[in-house]
Amino acid sequence: MTLFLPPLAADDFRFPPVSDALAHPDGLLAIGGDLSAARLMSAYRSGIFPWFGEEDPLLWWSPSERAIIRPSDFHVSRSLRKAARKSQVTVTINHAFEAVIHQCAAIRGPEQTWITDQMREAYLALHHQHDAHSVEVWQEDQLVGGLYGVAVGQFFCGESMFSLIDNGSKFALWQFCRHFQAQGGQYIDCQMMTPHLASLGAKAWPRDEFIHALYAARDTRLKAAYMPHVIADFRERQS
Repeated sequence: MTLFLPPLAADDFRFPPVSDALAHPDGLLAIGGDLSAARLMSAYRSGIFPWFGEEDPLLWWSPSERAIIRPSDFHVSRSLRKAARKSQVTVTINHAFEAVIHQCAAIRGPEQTWITDQMREAYLALHHQHDAHSVEVWQEDQLVGGLYGVAVGQFFCGESMFSLIDNGSKFALWQFCRHFQAQGGQYIDCQMMTPHLASLGAKAWPRDEFIHALYAARDTRLKAAYMPHVIADFRERQS
């Protein structure tokens, strides 16, 4: 079967309506363009994200369902609380963005990751203009877990997570949810639903519902949410 995808113009950062996304494969919307900061932010503000392999053309997606976590819905089990206290980890925000994205790519290997060198450079540029952010988990000054994503107002669009210890990425997401909610954040977009995300409190939202919430929340900036600092220190407290 031949698929027709509208090629993106080099000098126009607008995207087709997400309602034009294909049903098979689910959510495929457009091809081409580039990974400039302006185009990436246009995509995220429209409910679209890039996803492609090393040998693929640049593909843009808006799936029919979105995995969304409301920060207050994050499921914290007793075992996770106990593991955090035992691990003695510290959780920071925006202390090591480049190292986090490197680890997210490295743990999957070159055959499985979509985080190509081109993608890493693009998101690092977003980080430098304060649109992409990281959460880090440290154990005795070693980076052992984390996540990164893109801020769009009261949405945080998660891109990837990694763990080098048990529960490393869960510690990052749990503490980010607490911090994000305290700063006025409302939703964390996890893109594609998985059983793992469902176990943490994610819900599958229809695309229309997601887009409606995104448009209502995308222009409220949370400047204080992403200042580099420690957001949790389990060496000092027992919660």
